[in-house]
Amino acid sequence: MRHHWKRLSSILIAACMAASLAACSGSAAPADNKEAVSENAAGADTGAGDEAAPAEASAAPSQEAAAPAGETAAAAVEEAAAAGTGQAAADDAAGDAAADAATTAAVVADEGEPIDHVDYQVLVNKLHPLPKGWEDVIETVHMTNSIGDDVEVEKTAYEAYQQLKADLEADGIYVDLDSAYRSVEEQQRIWDDFTQKYGDDYTRKTVAVPGYSEHHTGLALDLYLIVDGKDIVENEDLITYPEIWEKIHEKLANYGFILRYTPGAEYITGYAYEPWHIRYVGMNEDYSTNVAMLISASGKTLEEYLHAVPVADDVTIDYGTSSVFSEDERKDAAVQVECAFASFEGCELHSLRYAGDEACTNENLEWINSISEDTGTKYTKVAEFLTDFHSPVHEEIQAAWNPDQEYKDYQWWLGQTEDGGWDVVSFGY
Repeated sequence: MRHHWKRLSSILIAACMAASLAACSGSAAPADNKEAVSENAAGADTGAGDEAAPAEASAAPSQEAAAPAGETAAAAVEEAAAAGTGQAAADDAAGDAAADAATTAAVVADEGEPIDHVDYQVLVNKLHPLPKGWEDVIETVHMTNSIGDDVEVEKTAYEAYQQLKADLEADGIYVDLDSAYRSVEEQQRIWDDFTQKYGDDYTRKTVAVPGYSEHHTGLALDLYLIVDGKDIVENEDLITYPEIWEKIHEKLANYGFILRYTPGAEYITGYAYEPWHIRYVGMNEDYSTNVAMLISASGKTLEEYLHAVPVADDVTIDYGTSSVFSEDERKDAAVQVECAFASFEGCELHSLRYAGDEACTNENLEWINSISEDTGTKYTKVAEFLTDFHSPVHEEIQAAWNPDQEYKDYQWWLGQTEDGGWDVVSFGY
């Protein structure tokens, strides 16, 4: 019974977030659909460089979408309960509501007044959709990379990239573009294809919601390396060259770029460290300041620079000790929780910790497998993490929280698959 109520709490909040957490998983998409895997823990926002890694949180609808989704899910649960159809029916009803909210999220990006110019500091992430009219005002160019792929990029960002590339080549470092601009229409096509082939749940776990991918801006560029004349494209290979990436990162700000997803900021950006994913932010409006220089020197994320999220002065991450999981496994699991937490709009994380091996029981493993039957995923191990965080101060941020309160020991249940990947399966009290 304890698990049933915990599951109900998870569903209500998940629906409020319009299935954003569902996509914060460690499961990779089928290999033949690498291009469509989105915003994942080791690779963000649909794009070959950021799509091949374990799947992370999918883009979440904005505040406007979250409230109706939560209300719909709550009503669905109440109706199911009133009808006496039990917890299973309530789960299904709320899950359907969350799926509906996710699949219609692109509509939200169409609200508001259309923009009339390109804002190079625009924020597009799980909670902030592409501004209306963006695709009408950007100017893009096409290039063919070293492996013969056509890549489309925003014009000014591409000019800056060419200067960066020339500087790197002068130092014997060779890069090329893996992906950049992707239209909302193309993202919708990927979403629809995945839904038809793999179902709603898998799609929400692995594909960015159309309208909420930074690649829609044309300003997000995924690089790959050319080492000794060989194209290094796959994420698992790219991460084996940390010295090269360090040299690349040192030059980014000189040309208006920032490293978009920095290590240790997963709970802010929603994505794990991606050395290949850079973002053009350029100059301020009067061209008097290199914004990339300011952001890089501050050590902040774009979200922090724009004051888009509340961030505590000190966040404690405690991986604990375990005889069940290695430290690397616990760190990987914690990243999944952090990526999911980034979708909790207006919430300020204070601490995250491993709950201990006592939660790794067969009973809990059976439980998470039972609530994941529809996904077809079979977990071999279970882990629990706990978070402390402060809920949104402003009541207008509608979510499943009491405003301006400290939440303690908030539970996150994760399942580990046979290949070592992690999924956030349930969360709540």
